[in-house]
Amino acid sequence: MPAFALNFYSPIVEAQLKSHRKTATIRLGDKSRKYQKGMIVSVLAGARFSPRQHIFDAVIDKVEVKTIAELSPNEIEHDNPEIRHTDELCKWLGQLYNRDVTETDTVTVIRFSAIKPSLGLL
Repeated sequence: MPAFALNFYSPIVEAQLKSHRKTATIRLGDKSRKYQKGMIVSVLAGARFSPRQHIFDAVIDKVEVKTIAELSPNEIEHDNPEIRHTDELCKWLGQLYNRDVTETDTVTVIRFSAIKPSLGLL
């Protein structure tokens, strides 16, 4: 089992993860020391300070630090398929982090790929 995790608290995000529509996470602040390309992480969903459900293990493909204003519509869509624009992302992140978020805020874009379970040797 991997020693690091990507935790997701929103039920909406849990559904996106299970359907493999979400292939990135955009986190406020510089998380490049915590998450690095090639790391194996457990992707977990559930409320903060509560039991979590293991969705899948994943490999981190790319970690980039930039401002929200620098994000492309494609990067935003990989985080949340329902959002395309930075103003919508600011509102979404503001709800998740319970604070005002602007386009000048620094974020870390973490792209990941699910690791499919091996079927084993027959």
